[in-house]
Amino acid sequence: MRLGEGAKMQSSINVTPLVDVVLVLLIIFMVMAPQMRKGPDVRLPKTEKPTQQGDERGRILVSIDQAGGMWINDQAVAPDHFSEALHAAVAAETDPKVVIRGDAKLNFRQVREAMQAVEQAGFRGVGLIAKGRNSGTRGE
Repeated sequence: MRLGEGAKMQSSINVTPLVDVVLVLLIIFMVMAPQMRKGPDVRLPKTEKPTQQGDERGRILVSIDQAGGMWINDQAVAPDHFSEALHAAVAAETDPKVVIRGDAKLNFRQVREAMQAVEQAGFRGVGLIAKGRNSGTRGE
């Protein structure tokens, strides 16, 4: 650059800060996605076996809270309208998998009644969610 001459404008865009911000946001969403669960807060029973809960695609989550209230995904459902609500939740899924999350303080009778209600609604092969004994203190 010579004295008295104007500075040339550089027309290239520096995308490095943009890429850095996008990667940080991606990592944040990847870490937080498993924490965003549907339904009520349920303390799961502990068991020795489960290391994986399986694939979450096409999964319809039926939760039973400590008071015995039933939820389908994040919607509270009355027991007498359970079948209709389950069919409405499954309507968009091509291969639905119904999974039950029951609070650890429930009697197994209440969980079994929920399993029977799912079977009476026409679904076979109900799954149960539990957590391993060495997992953290929060459900799932």
